[in-house]
Amino acid sequence: MNISPRQAPLQGSIRGMAAFTLPEFMVTMVIFIFVIGGVIASHIYGLKMFQLARSKLGASDEARRAVGMLTEEIRTAKTIKIGTGGLGSFVGIGTGSAQRGNAIQIYPTSATNAFIRYFWDGSDRRLKRTTNGLNYASVVANAVSNTVVFAAEDHLGNTLTNNQNNRVIGLTLQFYQLQYPAVAIGSGGLYDFYQLRTRITRRSLE
Repeated sequence: MNISPRQAPLQGSIRGMAAFTLPEFMVTMVIFIFVIGGVIASHIYGLKMFQLARSKLGASDEARRAVGMLTEEIRTAKTIKIGTGGLGSFVGIGTGSAQRGNAIQIYPTSATNAFIRYFWDGSDRRLKRTTNGLNYASVVANAVSNTVVFAAEDHLGNTLTNNQNNRVIGLTLQFYQLQYPAVAIGSGGLYDFYQLRTRITRRSLE
């Protein structure tokens, strides 16, 4: 088959019209890069919000479990003492001094050798729980920054200086960091502030 000389320039002209020029190609690439960058930025932001929400829910869930168990034990207690202590010792606050401390000792019955002790451990900043006869403590809450966790209060929230029967036990937990965050949250990777505050009293008063 013979091709006339007039057809060759026409095919070359069509190929030239179908191709991108260099400026068009550069503009296309810039737009594509902006779109991809926006998609990636949105994805990263979504991951951070997800981790933040999951960390907050995890800390809240841990605090609810801790307060639930402690609340039930205080409500059913026979006697309660507030003081300072740790795994191996406890010293109750005497009459005339503010009933505030890092530990609380709960006596379920009238027997003083059977007790449950909650205490804030300054070595690892955790709230822990132990019972008589045990040489170890279980972790109740992590990353607690406040040293004064327990307080005996009246109905108005004032700290008492005696062990009056109808006192209310105040519990304050201030978390300086959410537990196990997968991403940095807030300045320095710490969450600004997270506090749990509740008040508990016994069911039966003498």
